[in-house]
Amino acid sequence: MNNIKEIPIFFAIDDGYTPFLAVAIQSLIDNANKENKYLIKILHTNVQKEHMEQIKKYESENISIEFVDLSYYVEKVKDKLYTRDYYTNTTYFRLFLPELYPQYDKVLYLDSDIIVLGDISELYNTDMGTNLVAAAPDDIIQNIKVFQDYAELVVGVAKYQHYFNAGVLLMNLDELRKFKFQEKFLYLLEKVKFSVAQDQDYLNRLCKGRTTLVSHDWNVLPYVNEETKPEDIKLIHYNFAYKPWHFEDVTYNEYFWEYAKKTEFYEEIMKVRESYTEEEKFKDKEAEKGLVELATKENSCAGDDRKYRR
Repeated sequence: MNNIKEIPIFFAIDDGYTPFLAVAIQSLIDNANKENKYLIKILHTNVQKEHMEQIKKYESENISIEFVDLSYYVEKVKDKLYTRDYYTNTTYFRLFLPELYPQYDKVLYLDSDIIVLGDISELYNTDMGTNLVAAAPDDIIQNIKVFQDYAELVVGVAKYQHYFNAGVLLMNLDELRKFKFQEKFLYLLEKVKFSVAQDQDYLNRLCKGRTTLVSHDWNVLPYVNEETKPEDIKLIHYNFAYKPWHFEDVTYNEYFWEYAKKTEFYEEIMKVRESYTEEEKFKDKEAEKGLVELATKENSCAGDDRKYRR
């Protein structure tokens, strides 16, 4: 036990996401190497005490869980944080980790709409060198032309293939502090407004050229991809409107329900799905279309000189 490795893992939620966080944690624990100690920290501003107690039940000899209220921190920058649609300020919490946790050199940040099917310590052990972050390429960017152009023209990455999804993120906090990441992020917030993927766009802009790309298997979106082999999937990310607790036909939804049934939130999650109205589903689909329109508009403002490059 003396050789145990401590792995810090961060989530960020608002209270309504607690049931889905429980499913994510259940899957992470079930598939994690028991030889390590997992320090799970949940960043929030409004989680009920009852919900905290339910999540804390997952604690064990090698699992510690701490809820961290960031209300005081968000108050200082809330006027600068732009959000739209289903996003909340919690989506920005990961960007403050380098300064909030000076005791850590490296941490994992995970969105709560995930299912972990592999050993998460494998991802944590990724060799990053002096790069700022490690993450998988974003499936949607890789497959939709308007978003490929957006990544290059608006966000400014050299190639859209390098644009990563920030919902599963290994962060080199030591190098991010040396880079003065938070200072640069807050400066960029005042100068540029990324409105398509918001915090993810800022991360890609600031970390370009210093990103380690990991296997797509560590961030599989419920998006048809012929290259994805089910036996190779290590983490499923129910991104955008692809939520199995809202829609019955979401790709890979069976994995979500397998772990949901193991939690005490199962009945509550089923009620969420049953009560999700056709009007709400329609709004989700419209929001998806609106995102394409927004990216198209942003692209048209940026200009394109790529055809002149040699």
